Amino acid sequence: MSTTQGDIPGTSQTAPAKTKRPLKRKADSLKDDKSKKKKRKNVKRTVRPNYTIQEGEDMLLIISNISSGDSVWKPKRKGCKKKKGNKKGKSKTSANKTKKAVKVPKVKEETIDTNVDLEAANSGSLDHWGQSLPIEVLVKIFQFAIHQDGAVPFLCRVGRVCHLWNGAASSPVLWRSVSIGYCWIEPSKTQLPGTEQKIRNTIDWLAENRLSQLREFSLCHWKKHVDYVIQKVSQSCHNLHSLKLSYCTGMTETAFQSLGADCRSLENINVQHSEFNVDGLVSFLEAYGNQIKKMYFTHSTKSDKLLSGLSKGCCPELRLLEINTKLDGGYCQLPICIQALQIGCPKLQTFRLMNVTPVPKMIRNTPSSTSGFPMLEELCIATSSHSFMTDSDLNNVLHGSPHLRVLDLRGASRITATGLHALPFEKLECLYWGLYFNSNTMVASKKGIHMLAQKWSSTLRELDLANQPFSEEDMEIAMGYLAHAAGVDLFRSLNLSGTKITSSTLRLLISQAPALKYLNLSSCRYLPRGLKRVYHGQEDIQLLLDKLG
Repeated sequence: MSTTQGDIPGTSQTAPAKTKRPLKRKADSLKDDKSKKKKRKNVKRTVRPNYTIQEGEDMLLIISNISSGDSVWKPKRKGCKKKKGNKKGKSKTSANKTKKAVKVPKVKEETIDTNVDLEAANSGSLDHWGQSLPIEVLVKIFQFAIHQDGAVPFLCRVGRVCHLWNGAASSPVLWRSVSIGYCWIEPSKTQLPGTEQKIRNTIDWLAENRLSQLREFSLCHWKKHVDYVIQKVSQSCHNLHSLKLSYCTGMTETAFQSLGADCRSLENINVQHSEFNVDGLVSFLEAYGNQIKKMYFTHSTKSDKLLSGLSKGCCPELRLLEINTKLDGGYCQLPICIQALQIGCPKLQTFRLMNVTPVPKMIRNTPSSTSGFPMLEELCIATSSHSFMTDSDLNNVLHGSPHLRVLDLRGASRITATGLHALPFEKLECLYWGLYFNSNTMVASKKGIHMLAQKWSSTLRELDLANQPFSEEDMEIAMGYLAHAAGVDLFRSLNLSGTKITSSTLRLLISQAPALKYLNLSSCRYLPRGLKRVYHGQEDIQLLLDKLG
């Protein structure tokens, strides 16, 4: 007879092993879940309105969401999903019927806005405003758009909307200024013959159907077909007024001759940052230069040929001449005979040398003294590096220019205030004389800014003296002249970065210049911390005045 351990006296009974019971949810938790479900059921979803509002700059556009074939959106109800039938005896026809029944929309009258005319929506009359709009109004609207974004590709895209928009976009008035960028192939990829033919066909179609009244034409980043495009445009657009080639390659002498023969109204030529046949341009200027009034080109090894042609008088009506170079090109010198250029271009009004330092050059049989540029209004000899132009060099350019209004001498460290004060013009409006390099050892002018402020105080509107080492007293006297001048109400821009301007001097000028919109006080050591920055707008400058006060 076997005995268990619990039956033996003197031994302790051990509890049997506990088995895991299934967890039971308490009644309270069940009640909470039920109450949450009830709350969720009671939550009412907001029905999406049957219209959409788009906000513009000065109007609100209300667009109806109801059209033919659409229905008003209804929130889905939980628990309304159809259970999958377990019966295998359902036929395919019944399944197709259920699918078709799901596609049919059901629209309730309660969710439809009574203000919306469904009959008009179904008949498509909501879109008639774009078709019944007068074409003159539509052309005017397109003019505002192309003024900001350009004619291409805007007019090409809106011409596909409808017949009315196509007719408006085809108006020659909208195609007077066109700029075409090169986007036919990806970089570093060859061009297929079919693509080349598409390019020619597109240019042919544009020239024949859209560019009859073209006046301003630009090509950007074209490495091929430049000759073909220029010849086609010149043959079809006899009213061409301006031509610009930006970062293009391959314009030959044939294209220049085609321009001269067919475009007798051409006045402006801009070939900056482009590679072209310089001899072809020179021959064009010698034959048709009497009609050219504006000329832009980039400094290169063959720039002497262009300057020689201009100095010989091939462009006697030239009003603007701009020569630039790349900003990262380093120090760039341009040998130029100013006296010969003054004789060849006596009507020049704007002369710009952008990041190019002129070097005086003499030509045989050229007089040493001329009448200068009597009509010159703007002179720019700005560079980001050192400029070795002296007072005598500047006087050779400006000794006969009494009407100068803009003078840009940024980087001209050897020009002195005394030399500027001796120049003949009395109504200078903009003087840019900032130094944008680190060293001040080569600066020749360290005093005399008060003489310039006194001379041009009544006409000066913009002044740049960045990093000029004028003394604290000199700056105080100069700002005093500007603050008490008759034209201080029109003073709008001042750059004093890195100068010795003080708080009291700055407060005097700001308080008297209500039109001041730009003020640069970065790196001004004589100002307290927190004020050394750039200020934009009258409100920002007014806050500065409150801090100074």
